[in-house]
Amino acid sequence: MASTLLVTGASGHLGQRVIHHLLETLNVAPQRIIATTRKPETLKDLAAKGITVRSADFDDAASLRSAFAGADRLLLISTDALDRPGRRLEQHQAAVAAAEQAGVAHVVYTSMPLPENSPLLIAPDHAGTEKALASSALEGWTVLRNHWYFENLFMSLPQALASGQWYSAAGQGKVAYIARDDLARAAAIALASEAGGKTSYTLSGAEAFTTEQIAQQVSQATGKPLQVVHVPLAGLIQGMVGAGFPEPLAAVFASFDTNTAAGRVAEVTEDYQKLTGVAQQPFVHWLTANASTLTAQ
Repeated sequence: MASTLLVTGASGHLGQRVIHHLLETLNVAPQRIIATTRKPETLKDLAAKGITVRSADFDDAASLRSAFAGADRLLLISTDALDRPGRRLEQHQAAVAAAEQAGVAHVVYTSMPLPENSPLLIAPDHAGTEKALASSALEGWTVLRNHWYFENLFMSLPQALASGQWYSAAGQGKVAYIARDDLARAAAIALASEAGGKTSYTLSGAEAFTTEQIAQQVSQATGKPLQVVHVPLAGLIQGMVGAGFPEPLAAVFASFDTNTAAGRVAEVTEDYQKLTGVAQQPFVHWLTANASTLTAQ
């Protein structure tokens, strides 16, 4: 019998694309799919296709056990709970425990590259979740150590292009960015697979770039000048606080640059091709398609 597949966070950007690839790329029957979200009313279109839509509150363990009931394989998309340290890890640990109690056979989890001993302030959430999976009674699990999305650049580049200056504390560290849709395809394939065992993949883009290399390509694609201004970490945090970010959140965002400077997101692997059988979207193709969005502000 074909497995029942469950996707958490199905109303989010990544979750929506995972559902798309399950249906359209892999031709999974909608009756085999369970989509969970905090707001089931936002997924009426999926319900209309025959997908089972359930409410799941990651702060309510009982709701998770109910939401996960009947699922054979489950995709745990890391939550966005960054309002207090440790909350996201607590949510993930509750989800792993609920999956065990619900009889889920295999969990696929979206992690990050090199989460152990990382200077990135959210890394302990991922390292702790990987430990929870490893120590669980689950029959199997797959950890997808996802590199940063191309789409993350929307958080900084529009403002940088508007001013012509991109402030960075990443030094000459490189990032092997990858398209979010590529990662959604990989997650869908891992979820729909009948493979068991306990496996980890590091899913990177085809190339890694320094901030200057990215800025040069962005400038060419948009026709707008963009200069990288290297600043110390404290200066980057101070600038974000001045722009209205709460200091704890500014420290989290700035730690992405610290992590990059330490070389922890530069590795280019072949894991994406091994898992999916296709090549990643090149950065230049994504950039060409999104140049107008980057200059919209």
